[in-house]
Amino acid sequence: MSAATHGGPPIRTAVVGLGWAARSIWLPRLRRHPGFAVNAAIDPDPASRAAVAAEFPDTPVLSAVHDTDLAQVDLAVVAVPNHLHCEIACGLLHKGVPVFLEKPVCLTSAEAEQLAEAERVGGARLLAGSAARHRADVRALLASVGDLGTIRHVELSWVRARGVPDAGGWFTRRRLSGGGALVDLGWHLFDIAAPVLGSANFSQVTGTVSGDFIARDSARVSWRAEKAEDGRGSAPGDDGGIDVEDTARAFLVTDDGVSLSLQASWASHEERDVTRVRIEGEAGSATLRCTFGFSPNRLEHPELIRTDEGRTRAVPVPEEPVGTEYDRQLDELLDQLRDPDRPRRAVDEARRTIGAIERIYSSARAAQEKTRSYRA
Repeated sequence: MSAATHGGPPIRTAVVGLGWAARSIWLPRLRRHPGFAVNAAIDPDPASRAAVAAEFPDTPVLSAVHDTDLAQVDLAVVAVPNHLHCEIACGLLHKGVPVFLEKPVCLTSAEAEQLAEAERVGGARLLAGSAARHRADVRALLASVGDLGTIRHVELSWVRARGVPDAGGWFTRRRLSGGGALVDLGWHLFDIAAPVLGSANFSQVTGTVSGDFIARDSARVSWRAEKAEDGRGSAPGDDGGIDVEDTARAFLVTDDGVSLSLQASWASHEERDVTRVRIEGEAGSATLRCTFGFSPNRLEHPELIRTDEGRTRAVPVPEEPVGTEYDRQLDELLDQLRDPDRPRRAVDEARRTIGAIERIYSSARAAQEKTRSYRA
């Protein structure tokens, strides 16, 4: 059932965290969606509150969650910096407020268990997931999976030419972000793989990381103007240094034998920002080339091809404006909120994703330590 067919009043929504994502993605879309009504925008930073008040003068702007009457909130959209995701979401879930949590859902496996416990105790639903799964081209790719036979391999890459976010701010400090491109872009890629892999877990994981571009001014993101996310990002003992990767590469194998290769890069030697997803099965393969996100340095049109028996053919892909996937994601959220019998998958998928990310980082650290010992 689509959101347009739902009856009932709009979902009363509080947006927690008023950074770039909230101001550019969530607030405008929530306000124009007939299924939602924004009744609170919350952020401790006065500048962020002032920016929202100026742009959306009819939206109540508050400095803290406890200033909000949670009895009047049907959904909290949490878009705070990464290191606050678990804390804010758990607090709301414990109070019985359903939460949609921006990626990354959590930064450690321990946080995934905290979210699971908060969901259980509060009885409220945790919702999460990448908007990329709701792109028309990704949907067309996933729809082709059933024709590929038994899946053997999935290739996932999101490589930006230039696109290091907020260099020197919380995005590039591990204690606050949880990691670099792997956490930021890789979470989207794992989310796309989830419908293909089903409930299988990863039995083998190896990976490597590098940071050849991250400190270069020329590699910084160009389409989002954002300060170093204020004091919310600072933590005791933080020196403000850059200590995350701009590129991560990994190879994983599920316990039922499906292999997965992944590359996530904030910056590279490439000319364009390109996302590539290839699914190989016993009966053929399907490959999508496009550009995820809002970068203006993108492929002009998405390309989806199908190959089998030595023949390759183009598959028509609907064209849509950049960002349409977020509108479609709101439709899906509305369906989930108004259907209590929908399965609760967010925590299970988060467990697998963060578990894989932790193991990639562990593998990368082990390789780096071995390299240092050889050089010593």
